[in-house]
Amino acid sequence: MRERTAETRYTLSINIPTSLYHKLVEKTGRGKIGTFIKEILEEKLIKEEQNQKQEFQKRLIADYRHSASNEKLNKELRSLEQISLKDAFAKLDQAEKNEQS
Repeated sequence: MRERTAETRYTLSINIPTSLYHKLVEKTGRGKIGTFIKEILEEKLIKEEQNQKQEFQKRLIADYRHSASNEKLNKELRSLEQISLKDAFAKLDQAEKNEQS
């Protein structure tokens, strides 16, 4: 037997113009307006979420491009890499000397 897990549901009460109500009844039929509105809301929320993700990705890409084109920042990063490499090589050299002693 399948177990049903029912999601909690809420009842909303909204006021709409009579003309809009008649359009909804004409489009969906009586008794089906709630389902229609629920589907429309789900679609709208999903689209908004997707748009937010796309905007976030665009900002990340733009920021990355800006950082990559920032010559001063790149110069600093290269010097830090070299310092770090020099430190690492110095420690390796010291370790080798200690092993040989």
